[in-house]
Amino acid sequence: MISRTKTISLAIPAVIVALALGGCAVAPPSGPSIVALPRSGETLGQFQQNDYECRDYAYRSTDPNGTASQAATTNSVNSAALGTLGGAALGALIGAAAGNAGAGAAIGAGSGLLIGGSNGANSAQYSAAGLQARYDTAYAQCMTSKGETIQPRGYYAAPQPVYVAPQPYYAPPPPAMYAPY
Repeated sequence: MISRTKTISLAIPAVIVALALGGCAVAPPSGPSIVALPRSGETLGQFQQNDYECRDYAYRSTDPNGTASQAATTNSVNSAALGTLGGAALGALIGAAAGNAGAGAAIGAGSGLLIGGSNGANSAQYSAAGLQARYDTAYAQCMTSKGETIQPRGYYAAPQPVYVAPQPYYAPPPPAMYAPY
């Protein structure tokens, strides 16, 4: 019979692995991240119809089967797995040199999972941004071809500070005082 503490100690690494790999998932874009505005005099119904058609066009243009997002997710998970295996191997070598290969392998696997998982999550973020950019481009092209207006992305640019050096001030040296002879 397995004790309760043994079960909990086995479940904690599984939860950590699941959380680390969960950050690697790449979802396809759910909609545009740009703003489209109706042309002057257009009804809301016609604008919504154009919007629906262009969202469908953009979705189909960015891989409707999801193979790009699945490939990005697979690459991210593989990065975490390779990091774990590489870390375990390196940890076992260092641990063997120190006299405890098992502890070294465990520490190396944990560090490899952490580094590989963060690397995988980073690449997943770049893949998702690329998918979103392709979706936005297709959507914008479609909406402008239908006569709609695309609002440029706004950003807040703070005025650049102007640094002016203060005017130099030269003070004359104090007068020399000579004592009488």
